Amino acid sequence: MPPALLTTSITSLPLVSRGKVRDNYAVGDDLLLMVATDRISAFDVVMGQGIPGKGEMLTRISCFWFELLQDVVPNHLTDVDPESVVATHERDQVRGRALVVKRLKPLPVEAVVRGYLAGSGWKDYQASGKVCGVDLPRGLPQAARLPHAIFTPATKADLGEHDENIDFGRMVRLVGVELAGQVRDISLEIYGRAAAHAAKRGIILADTKFEFGLDTQGRLVWMDEALTPDSSRFWPADQWREGISPPSFDKQFLRDWLEAVPGWNKKAPAPELPQAVIEGTAAKYREALERLTAAS
Repeated sequence: MPPALLTTSITSLPLVSRGKVRDNYAVGDDLLLMVATDRISAFDVVMGQGIPGKGEMLTRISCFWFELLQDVVPNHLTDVDPESVVATHERDQVRGRALVVKRLKPLPVEAVVRGYLAGSGWKDYQASGKVCGVDLPRGLPQAARLPHAIFTPATKADLGEHDENIDFGRMVRLVGVELAGQVRDISLEIYGRAAAHAAKRGIILADTKFEFGLDTQGRLVWMDEALTPDSSRFWPADQWREGISPPSFDKQFLRDWLEAVPGWNKKAPAPELPQAVIEGTAAKYREALERLTAAS
């Protein structure tokens, strides 16, 4: 496998931004070249090493979900070939891992849907009996399946900062009641459809987050990534048990290793990753890709 691509160096297009994973370049005024690198982050810290092939796997998973669920909400994909918008000598940097997408006005919130009690939702529930202001039954254990999926938005944090869970009322104040309701309803429908698809392949979609933007006509568009192991918590259904944190097809493998590193305060710089952790994380992503996108 080729070495991990940590940073792109495309000079034929203007650089717009570098996120935790994606490097974005302007293609004219209304399009972006979005390149998924092999960077990986945990606890909002980008690791010094990447996961070879991760960017390509994320891109393939996102494209699968965008196509499968395009009847629910429009997405930002275009038919433009990423290799056609960069210089010839730069094509290796985009092949298989880049998309040319519509340039949108991003909403200032992330749309999070939870079907199970895990992660920050579990911590919130332990402290208050609620998740983002949503009342839940008493006495639920970790990893419990919720009576119904809940919408729990979060504000977007700057690179290196933590997203903040908020209640729906605050989201309404940020984007307006009509748009907030639209995002909530669409997010819950996407989650329900995706969870049903994953379940047929032996995978539980515990929770996930979406990003949306507005096009020039003010229409809501699904953007960024779609139901990847970076943005979702996937569990093998045959290993799920209430009361424990199940193994995951996502970054939990990396997080668990980092949690055990003596003295690391979850701030940059991150510890150097052993080869076994790099390979183990890549294997988790690969299995998620293969199982989720396999033909029925």
